[in-house]
Amino acid sequence: MSQTALGDAVGVTFQQIQKYESGRNRIGSSRLYELAKVLDVPVSHFFLKMEANPTGKGRSRRERGRPTFSEPRIDREMMGLIRAYYKIKSTSVRGSIRRLLEALAKL
Repeated sequence: MSQTALGDAVGVTFQQIQKYESGRNRIGSSRLYELAKVLDVPVSHFFLKMEANPTGKGRSRRERGRPTFSEPRIDREMMGLIRAYYKIKSTSVRGSIRRLLEALAKL
């Protein structure tokens, strides 16, 4: 899905979508919910690779910053895989697929 199409679906410009993706602008909870609906993913998807301490509490001011993610940006191929994965109703089948992918990634 293009940034323009995503922006149109949630009522913002593609420039605003770019700012969300880059982390320049924060996303409110209601907007995050809208994005999850449009992308057909659970809201929790956006937090899967986030560091454990995003608020920076317990770190010096210098160490504080925006939450970081260990994975590259999500592209169309990955979004297609995620949508297909969550359409599988059986949690045991999804678990088997996840374990298979993890095993293949080690090769």
